[in-house]
Formats: sequence, structure tokens, C-alpha cells
Amino acid sequence: MSANTFAATDALTRRRFLRNSGLALASSLAFPALIPAPAIGRAGAVAPSNRVQLGVVGAKQGHFNWQRCRFANVQTVAVCEVDSNRRHSFVRDVNQHHKQKGTKDYGDFREMFAKAKLDAVILAAPDHWHGAMSVAAARAGISIWGEKPLAHTIWEGRAIVKAVAQHGVAWQTGSWQRSLPYFRHICELVRNGRIGKVQRVEVGTGGFSGANYHSAGGSIGSPPASLDYDTWVGPATWRDYHPGITHYNWRLVLNFGGGPLMDWVGHYYDIAQWALGLDHTGPVKITGTGTYARPTPELPYDAETSYRYDCEYADGVVISGGSDYASGTRFFGEGGKWLHVQRNRPLRASDPNILRESIGQNETHLYKSDNHWRNFIDASLSRRETVAPAEAGHRAASAGLLGQIAILTGRTIRWDPVKEEILGDPAASALLKPSLRGGWGL
Repeated sequence: MSANTFAATDALTRRRFLRNSGLALASSLAFPALIPAPAIGRAGAVAPSNRVQLGVVGAKQGHFNWQRCRFANVQTVAVCEVDSNRRHSFVRDVNQHHKQKGTKDYGDFREMFAKAKLDAVILAAPDHWHGAMSVAAARAGISIWGEKPLAHTIWEGRAIVKAVAQHGVAWQTGSWQRSLPYFRHICELVRNGRIGKVQRVEVGTGGFSGANYHSAGGSIGSPPASLDYDTWVGPATWRDYHPGITHYNWRLVLNFGGGPLMDWVGHYYDIAQWALGLDHTGPVKITGTGTYARPTPELPYDAETSYRYDCEYADGVVISGGSDYASGTRFFGEGGKWLHVQRNRPLRASDPNILRESIGQNETHLYKSDNHWRNFIDASLSRRETVAPAEAGHRAASAGLLGQIAILTGRTIRWDPVKEEILGDPAASALLKPSLRGGWGL
């Protein structure tokens, strides 16, 4: 893939200035590719002004993202993980890649932010940690790769957006389908009216079952000696340790994650909003229905197993998310026209000729990134906006969270997307902000 890189003249000096001044992110949507960079390599031959010192939080998804950030100008200097076995294994991989022995390892992200000299960090902790970690990283002047969904609650999401802007750091949401050319092509076809005015969108995000999530096994008991479980729970409400929760299946416990609905909203719902130009707003009416798992000692899950939610926007378009829709994002326009995009599948359309159409020079062209991780590293140097900025990630996550609130309460939610308030429903409004344990605040 070609790299979409940014000018980085005197980048080290500029990074220091930006940290000290709290300069807000630039809002330009396209940047010149001035400095080519090799895809993978060692950082030794790179000028210090163009080098990014990287830290990683979370050894599972963090390792996945780290492997895709091994560019010539990236030096991984620190790893943080609350499970010492996983942390030490990760550090060995980093040391082997960089042919070094100096990678620092931490069990507490706060210590890493304070001691490691980081330009950028990959945050790949469970959803319930996104708010506290992201705000802390922004305050430390560190550019952030934040996993999707952007936040566990709407209040935390807005706090992240504010912190990123206030401290002038770059942010990339892990909604990496924005950097796939066929997703961008579909979005540009929609944005430029190839199917007329969009009436509705279906977002297929699936339910959970043994087929697509690991089964649990075990029962409530003591955590292994390698795991700092109290820190793992962190700001969330306390739940006794169960081996079927940590490291992966936390997504299926609403205390820590948001089930398959929130697992995928940062991908396929995000694409719907990008195509329709809704990155800075939200729906005005949300309804939903669903069924939830009943936790047992062996299977301690309470996330949604099947669901549907409908988000109506001010212009009348409805984006519907659900477990029964075909996987991906399908746009329905006028005259029976439709377009469907899905990861690792051929594009589909009511008329295949639509897919062959090019976007004219004077038409709307969306931000072009051909590599999501390269785009993040480049933005860490330039502090310019990425293809998946915090506001867009927040709005996609908010739609999913509002859908979940509608399902949980069984009521129609009236939403003010400007003030970000639920209208006339105090009980539903209480779900917008978490109760943080142990003094964890933002």
C-alpha cells in the first residue's frame, strides 16, 4: 500500500511546542504526501526529528496493532499490561524486532505515561478503560491510537474529544476500514449521489454465539498470580474474577464492554456516518428491541444476543443496526438503487455499473488514507487530523450507545445531538455517565 504521509520539517521542535501550547488539531481533510516512508524496518537510519517513540497498552489487541506500526521511523520503547505473563512475552517480541534489550515494561499506564518519553501510544485496553486512559494520555501530550468503540459511555466519549482538542494531540480511532479503498469508494459514491438521496441504511453487526466468541469455561474464583485483577477492573463496578471474562470475553459483560453491538459499531456504523457526512452530529430519535443473555456461574455474560435499533436523523434518514441484517453496511437510495460494502467481500450493488463509476475532479473526495497505522504515525509527527478523528469516533459510538439505551429501557429516546442530552427521560439520562469506582475520574 502507498503511504499517505505528512510534512515533518522540524517535527521534534513542533511536537514540543504543540505539547506546551495545547494547540488544537488542524481540521484539514487532506494532506500532501511529501515524505515517502518504508513500510517496515528499523528506526536507526531515521532522523530524530522524524522518529516516533511508541508505547503500547494492552498485550492482545495491542500486539495486533503494534505489528502494523513497525515502520522505519517508529521505535517501540514501552509496553504496559496488567498480566505479567502476557507483558513479558510482548516485551520479548518487541526486543527481538528492534534487536534491543531496553524495552521498558509497566503494569500501570500512569507510570508509563510519566516515565517513558512517548510521542504516541496505542491504547488497546477493554472499553471500560478507554475514558481514563485516553484523557490521561492526552494530558501527557501523547498522540493516541484509541481502539473502537471510542468510549464505554457518551460522557466519557465527549471527555476524550475535549482532551484531544485541548492538548493538541493526534487521535486515530481504530476504525481502520476508513483506510480501505473499497470502503472509501462506496462512501464517495453515496456522498456524490450515485444512488440518489439515501432513505435508510442497514448496518449488520451480528449477535454473539460460540461461533464468533470464545466459550467461557471455569467459574468464579481467585485470579492467577500473574494478573493484577484489581487494576484490570479499574474504574468499572467490581465483579469477582472469572476466567471467561478477562482478555477477550469482557465484551460480553456490559460492565466492561458493549457486546457485539458496540464491538462493531465503530466499523460498519462508522462507515454509514462517514458516507452520509454525519461525523459531527447524531440522531434525534432512537428506538430499539433486543434480547440479552442471562448470566450463570459458568457463562457470566449479560450482553445482547439479538437486537435491532433505529436511529433517525434530522433530515429523515434512518440508520438501523441489527444482528439479523447482512454483515456490513447497505445504503438504500432512490428508485430501488442500493450499495453494500462488507469487509473482505466483493462490493455489491443494485446495478453493478454504479460500482464502476469514478469520482470526478470537481466532486466530493473523502480523506484518503491507504494505511490506517501509517496515517496515525504521520499524524503523531504533524499533529494534523487523521482519517478517523476523535469526534467521528465519538459520534459513531454514541449512536450505538443510544441504541443500547433504547433497548435496555424499552423506550423511545429523544436526543439533542448538539447539547448531547436525552430529552424528558431522567432514568435514561442516568445511563449517559458511568459511576467510576475507586476514585477514577477524568
